[in-house]
Amino acid sequence: MDISRMDTHHLASEPKSVAARQEPDSLSLFFLVFKTGLLTILTLGIYRFWQTTRIRQYLWASTSANDSALEYTGTGLEKFIGFLIALVILALYLGVFQMLLFYFGLSMFNVSSSATNPTEQARYLVVVYIHILAVLPLLFYASYQKRRYMMSRTRWCGIRFSMEKGAWGYVIRAIGYRLLTVVTLGALAPLATFKLEQYMAERSYYGDARIKQGGSWPRLYSSLTHLFIGIVILLVCLGIFTWGYNGLATALLCVGGVWVAIGVVYYQVKSFAYMTSHKTLGEEVSFKAEPRTGAIIRIYFIAAVGMGVMSLFIISVMTAIFDFGISSVTVGFIGAALSYIFLFLLFQAMKMVMITQPILGHYVQTFSIINPEPLHQIQQRQADDAVGAEGVADALDVAGAF
Repeated sequence: MDISRMDTHHLASEPKSVAARQEPDSLSLFFLVFKTGLLTILTLGIYRFWQTTRIRQYLWASTSANDSALEYTGTGLEKFIGFLIALVILALYLGVFQMLLFYFGLSMFNVSSSATNPTEQARYLVVVYIHILAVLPLLFYASYQKRRYMMSRTRWCGIRFSMEKGAWGYVIRAIGYRLLTVVTLGALAPLATFKLEQYMAERSYYGDARIKQGGSWPRLYSSLTHLFIGIVILLVCLGIFTWGYNGLATALLCVGGVWVAIGVVYYQVKSFAYMTSHKTLGEEVSFKAEPRTGAIIRIYFIAAVGMGVMSLFIISVMTAIFDFGISSVTVGFIGAALSYIFLFLLFQAMKMVMITQPILGHYVQTFSIINPEPLHQIQQRQADDAVGAEGVADALDVAGAF
């Protein structure tokens, strides 16, 4: 038997893969975020739609696979107009909702958070939860529409991504699955995660090729391991508190809290990796995602330390300046306001450069396309002119980090 021939044939039969990469210039990105943030403040928030667009254009252009970079075609004006339309719709919706509550005596104007009467306190809680439930469908709707808009404005190799209508179907499913998660005390969280992602993924296209979500939701339970351990530690901590061992309980509280935080990150990373690796495009193209929880946690840790040290340094400098001899109250007030604006812009830019972009870059660089040859056969899909901008998401401030 010719071993060398058999090995060569085996390697030749393996599907090829294309790795993705992201190569942004951190310094250029920092100044872009800082400069556009300043313009946003000077225009009283209006420029933020153009800020988001410019940041996306920069990050998309820095991301490539198979020597072809992504292209973002959205515009700031498009987002601004969508925001104005969404404001009108939200005002009408909330206005009608408040009128109905007022008719039934459940308006926020008819209850008080400082009421001492148990009945009034119960009415206040009912009103608060009704308002939360009223806004919840809008948040789910905004999440779906945001993803749909971003996909419709993203191109790769000249071919556009797209997503079918289905925001209200997503809202109904999201409410149902989240309710199941609450009722089962989190036991069905993997079901909600998988089914909601499957609903969006299977309405998504690259050109005329549809994305399919494979796999099964019970496989996500292994991603909950560290979160479960953290919760057990917190429950043990609660028991120790009741026995009076406060020192040990405090130590366990810290350990449990950190472990729960790590568990949340671990679940997000592993569930993303599993679902992405079980997606297919058309019939032959598949994907592989291998993000590492340790790398994500390291990014958060370095950013926390770096931003903490920077905060202490800036605060000490500002304190020294003010102690040096500012006698005028007006000058002091203006100086404090300018210092706050500077700090806000600085940390916004640092967050993008030290947290958002590195995490996005890690996900991109651990992502690869398996068997990419059929991509050349994909044709452009007809554009959906009905896709609006992220108006509701912008109005509700759920537009995300960028």
